[in-house]
Amino acid sequence: MSSRLSVRLSRLLNMIPYFIAHPGISAADAAADLGVTTKQLMSDLNQLWMCGLPGYGPGDLIDLSFSEESIEVTFSAGIDRPLRLTSTEATALLVALRSIVDMPGMVDPTAAHAAIAKIESAIAGGAPRAGEAGEARTPPREAPAVATVRSALAGGRALRLVYYSASRDVVSERVVDPIRIVLVDNNSYLQAWCRQAEGVRLFRFDRIEAAVELDEQARPPEHATEAEAGLDLFQDDPAVPLARLRIHADYAWVLDQYPMHRLAVHLDGSLEATMRFATLDWMARLLLGFGAGVTVLGPPELVAAVRERSNAALAAYEEAGYPEAR
Repeated sequence: MSSRLSVRLSRLLNMIPYFIAHPGISAADAAADLGVTTKQLMSDLNQLWMCGLPGYGPGDLIDLSFSEESIEVTFSAGIDRPLRLTSTEATALLVALRSIVDMPGMVDPTAAHAAIAKIESAIAGGAPRAGEAGEARTPPREAPAVATVRSALAGGRALRLVYYSASRDVVSERVVDPIRIVLVDNNSYLQAWCRQAEGVRLFRFDRIEAAVELDEQARPPEHATEAEAGLDLFQDDPAVPLARLRIHADYAWVLDQYPMHRLAVHLDGSLEATMRFATLDWMARLLLGFGAGVTVLGPPELVAAVRERSNAALAAYEEAGYPEAR
């Protein structure tokens, strides 16, 4: 819940400067630029209408004139003031930009490298650092399929993908309606409505072999585009590996903390459940943190990964002089 609220707060704070720069823009165009649904955008505008500076009288609150046809800011309550970054904030922003610039699909690499160069120039007092000034002029080339996906998402167009599914070791072709781009466990994915599967699916960018932007509007069902849909990205997606787990009765709380599906309750109070996961390493690390509270039943490669890491950890304890660890 807190992460969703922080994301919304960040979006709300950026909306006023955006609408000042785009007076009279339609709700549909603004929603596409801001990466939200029109319904969510209108909800945000209603929220903004009751925000402002301390005092909170009519002259202190943000005033907007908005409908689905046109949106204008009539009073900004000072929230249009230019952002001034401290040295710490600028450094944090640089780290964040550098961490995502090499993630396929997350940002336009040309724009990201230009932003990096400008921030570095500001930190250095206006002079680009030696050897780094050319970085913004010659950013790494974006893979054609990635650029096509970003273009389709920005334009609200459907896509035809040629995609390699690692879990089934097959290459398939399918038509999808893009919804958003997400980052999960250091991998970037296109979240889209798959017309073939008739459900929301994740497509990892480095497994998209080809993409063609179609001359038709994307039309994902409304329920698939709600913000909350991002909370269950892996549910019921056969392209994402599925772990089968046995959970000790004392660890039943994990079902409330992680996206698990309960299958059965045993006589000893233990539970059997499933959980989809993005990568083997991430899931193995998560399960090791539960110790004996959670036992992996499948798939075999996850069982082997957990066993291998457990044995390595026990061996490290023995080397450190703690043979009782076994």
